Amino acid sequence: MVHKSDLVVIGICVGLALGILIATLVFFGLRWYKRRAHLRQSSNERSVATHPIRVNGLGTSIDYSASLSNSIAVKESECPQKNSQGSWWSNQSKDRFVSASGIPRYAYKDIQKATQNFTTILGQGAFGPVYKATMPTGGVAAVKVLASNSHQGEKEFQTEVCLLGRLHHRNLVNLIGYCVDKGKYMLIYEFMSNGSLANLLYSEEQFLSWDERLQIALDVSHGIEYLHEGAVPPVIHRDLKSANILLDHSMRAKVADFGLSKEEVFDGRNSGLKGTYGYIDPAYMSSDKFTMKSDIYSFGVIIFELITAIHPHQNLMEYVNLAAMSSDGIDEILDKQLVGACKIEEVRDLARIGHKCLLKSPRKRPSIGEVTQAIMKIKQRRLAKEDRMSFADGEFSRVVSRIEDQQIELSKLAEMKDRHEEC
Repeated sequence: MVHKSDLVVIGICVGLALGILIATLVFFGLRWYKRRAHLRQSSNERSVATHPIRVNGLGTSIDYSASLSNSIAVKESECPQKNSQGSWWSNQSKDRFVSASGIPRYAYKDIQKATQNFTTILGQGAFGPVYKATMPTGGVAAVKVLASNSHQGEKEFQTEVCLLGRLHHRNLVNLIGYCVDKGKYMLIYEFMSNGSLANLLYSEEQFLSWDERLQIALDVSHGIEYLHEGAVPPVIHRDLKSANILLDHSMRAKVADFGLSKEEVFDGRNSGLKGTYGYIDPAYMSSDKFTMKSDIYSFGVIIFELITAIHPHQNLMEYVNLAAMSSDGIDEILDKQLVGACKIEEVRDLARIGHKCLLKSPRKRPSIGEVTQAIMKIKQRRLAKEDRMSFADGEFSRVVSRIEDQQIELSKLAEMKDRHEEC
């Protein structure tokens, strides 16, 4: 006969056995579920990485500004937020970031080889040194390396890659890749063979004609117009200056350096002073609110740089304010290289546009669309005048040709008359 105590012991043993069995099943079930979820995530990441999100490659730039429906808008959740600087590169976020931006990522050894161990330096900026590189495809590129002592850092690097992953326009510099490896942060751009506008304007060896300067102003305004009115959401550059305007082999200008740029989303927080001395909107300095009209002010400064070849650090605004006192005041500060080599009326027209961009009240400044239209009118008036002159020259040539033909006919008639009289 089984004792009651034996039944208790048997019950406890059976209970323990069942508990261990259930715990084992739950443990292996969770492991299986996690493994399956991990495989599914890896498969999704591989499929995203193979999609050609960015269709324009080295040396090309696709203009999506004609239609807002063509703009590539990265979801807010895909692009890392600005308030998560510390964790941006942590927990495999690098791989997710590649998928979000659509920009190819390169290994350090690849960039080291492309730059011949970082030997050919093109220049030095706030971000760090810029090197010339020959990419594996054979194209030439410019590699910006974040310097250890740079005032810019991961946040600006993140902003640049995130924005240029979705912004594509013929007047924006094309980002073709980036590198985060061995503690280095690098940005790889299309190569702009004529360097920056600042270098060309203030070089004693090179000369920019008035036609080139007018075209540069138009190109830059097109680039800003795309940022303000074509991108979704709109983008404020916040560091427009002649050093951030680059020129290609055809002397066509493109806006560069988007590390300080910001999407026009007002969250009520102050972002701290951004930009470069001499180009910063005084209204922004007093209110700490950077708007599209602050970009317009910076562009106004660039316009007067094009006209005068005077750097903002050399009291440019004092000269501009003095010139504004009379309708022909700009003639006095015109770049000496342009004197006698340009149409002064066109210079005055462009200066009037520049003065409007620099108005003290941001509300009274024109939009970038209005600025672009005004610059285009200067070019259109010139083209119309050239067409009229060409037409007049053509008519004059035809009249001269007709007179010459008539003279030939008269001389022939005179010869025939002389022969008849001799007979």
